[in-house]
Amino acid sequence: MPVRGYMGIKILIADDHKLMREGLKALLGKDSQFNIVGEASDGRVAIKLIKELNPQLVIMDLSMPDMNGIDATEQICSDNPFMKIIILSMHKDKNLVKDALSAGASGYILKDCAFQELHLAINAVMNGQVYLSNALKEKAIEDYVELLKKDKQNSNQELTSREREILQMIAEGKTSKDISISLGISLNTVNTHRNHIMEKLGIDNIAQLTKYAIRLGLTSMYD
Repeated sequence: MPVRGYMGIKILIADDHKLMREGLKALLGKDSQFNIVGEASDGRVAIKLIKELNPQLVIMDLSMPDMNGIDATEQICSDNPFMKIIILSMHKDKNLVKDALSAGASGYILKDCAFQELHLAINAVMNGQVYLSNALKEKAIEDYVELLKKDKQNSNQELTSREREILQMIAEGKTSKDISISLGISLNTVNTHRNHIMEKLGIDNIAQLTKYAIRLGLTSMYD
């Protein structure tokens, strides 16, 4: 059923897999309710295109190179508080769901869901609701509410947005110099962030950092 007042919803699709983007575009394009205005292959491109195309909704993959969906969502929602974002992921981890919602996403659905569920998710978020895949809904909401109630006694172990960004780049094989140039920060600052990340996570080598980033879904290098 079309959403009242939202005919021709302008949608941006962000996913590093072209086949997924094309598939979503083809499916959504069959419904006159949706207007696909652009495609992005990673979070940074999505942020740039949003400024140019002004979509109402972003369907955002979680694991993308250079900038993952959660960090992109956080930046987008910081700049555009009313932007609707649906995270599309293969990951069911409750902490990723929490991080996505905390970053500002309005929905989180699994890639193996039926197209009908994506349709429902779009209608829900455009009507101001939060939508979670049926497979995640009950457990995720319970865990999310419980996490919000807990005292942040271990907050010193949580990575900042910048630290997550650098962790992703490290996991993708970028050197400290590469990261410094990409983010426009000094080499010393990059190394300081790297040391803080290792201290917080109790990890002392790049291989383990990479495994940690993959486990969190911050990088799609093995997708």
